[in-house]
Amino acid sequence: MAARYYRADSENGDHVDDPSEDALFMLIDDLNGTDNTFVVIQPDQDDPAWFASVAVLANGGYEIVRRDTARREHDVVVKTSTDHIARDLSEWLAARAS
Repeated sequence: MAARYYRADSENGDHVDDPSEDALFMLIDDLNGTDNTFVVIQPDQDDPAWFASVAVLANGGYEIVRRDTARREHDVVVKTSTDHIARDLSEWLAARAS
């Protein structure tokens, strides 16, 4: 069964349909600098209008990219707290699911 709203896929193959804030936290917390460096969240469809990604930075922290072509949004931020990243992403994703 496909995701109702969106899916999260990490470099190491982890996949979660409609991830909760806790699931996002776990996916981000599992990232590392060798074999699991990013996670991408996007609608479960061809040619999605938006996506978010979180990638591990070599010097510590995470780069978060959020892009929504329909709303003409594109921002890139660097954060260190996985709690804050998961919460912010959950709120951003909720706005896309409505």
